[in-house]
Amino acid sequence: MAAGHAGYLEILRAKHAVRLLVGTLVGRLPNAVAPIAIVLFVRAEGGTYSLAGALAAVYGVANAIGQPVLGRLVDLYGQPRVQLPAVVASALATAVFAFAGTDPLPLACAAVVAAGLFTPPLEGGLRALWPSVLSREDQVHTAYAMDAVAQEVMFTVGPLLVTLCVSLWSAQAALLVLNAVGVLGALSVVVSPPSRAWRSAPREAHWLGALRSPGLLALLATFLFVGIAMGSIAVAAVSYADDHGGDAVYGWLMAALGLGALVGGMVYGARSWPGVPERRLRVLVALLAVCYLPLASMPGVVAMTALAALAGVFLAPCIACAFVIVDRHAPRGTVTEAFSWLVTTFSVGASVGTGLAGPVVQAGGALWGFAVPSAAGAVSLLVLLATGRVLAAPAVGAVVAASSENDPNRAAEPRFSSGDRA
Repeated sequence: MAAGHAGYLEILRAKHAVRLLVGTLVGRLPNAVAPIAIVLFVRAEGGTYSLAGALAAVYGVANAIGQPVLGRLVDLYGQPRVQLPAVVASALATAVFAFAGTDPLPLACAAVVAAGLFTPPLEGGLRALWPSVLSREDQVHTAYAMDAVAQEVMFTVGPLLVTLCVSLWSAQAALLVLNAVGVLGALSVVVSPPSRAWRSAPREAHWLGALRSPGLLALLATFLFVGIAMGSIAVAAVSYADDHGGDAVYGWLMAALGLGALVGGMVYGARSWPGVPERRLRVLVALLAVCYLPLASMPGVVAMTALAALAGVFLAPCIACAFVIVDRHAPRGTVTEAFSWLVTTFSVGASVGTGLAGPVVQAGGALWGFAVPSAAGAVSLLVLLATGRVLAAPAVGAVVAASSENDPNRAAEPRFSSGDRA
């Protein structure tokens, strides 16, 4: 474990690594807090919960569409030429929404759509940059785990920042301030030397882009159901909390999930794992599904909080392992798009899980609500088992690293082959 911690420090000491990691996390803050920020703002404007939920959903759909589209453009034209105008457009659209409010409604909808659609694909962009910043493939894989852990921190801290801004100023100020901070984070990444120098590997022209890879499609199908599990847990936890103490209990359960993922990701990334990542992902997804099962026992609050932490332990390792598999299966020259598709699929799955768990909880209570994530986890494992042969054959010509025009270490071919064992 000490060697693993040394590995984390080794990554953080790499030139530009801290700037890229922190800048990406801060730059993604507006996207992470958008649903709750939109809901609070609409309610402050006198809108109904139905309208607030609808606008938050509109943002989510627009974001799900925009990420892979912008990711493909990044692969074609480079990061600054796409990410910079995208972040400015998204921030301006958010400002229009914040100042115009919900009346007229068509303008509010158009602003929310634009804000989601032009959210820059910083997450996929960072994963494309790691191989040009780090010198060894094992460091890249550790960076993926560290990235997954950092996301858990962001999605835990983000909502707290929104509520803090609302309490100190207003819901409108929360939208404006957090988006301004996000722009600064994105700019820090986009104008950095690695981002400006990065170029995607040459690609074969194909209208499907990254989606022409059967292995990537199998991975996306798997993470659709992992997303469903995560979305459904949030709804079931609300129902449990209503009967065991209210909002404070719900906060503890969500914090425990995040803490479990944080610990699991740190432990997973602290060592090197033998064997191919596809086989490892099957084990991790199976453990994820099994750890959801005890939630249906619905014990007291203290025990339930501990079970929630256990349920989160294998999430970050699953995500980190998936990043490595994306590298192995993304067709050459589509790495940013491929990572963006993973983000989109997981987000869509979470939205589906939220929508699915609502009627289930309404009909059968929290008990049946907690059965949904276990079922979704089991289906994701079945998808992995059914597509084992497809996943066992990495894409021909897929690469982890893309070339950098100004990189003094640049060679004719990328430094890492996606077919290498993880």
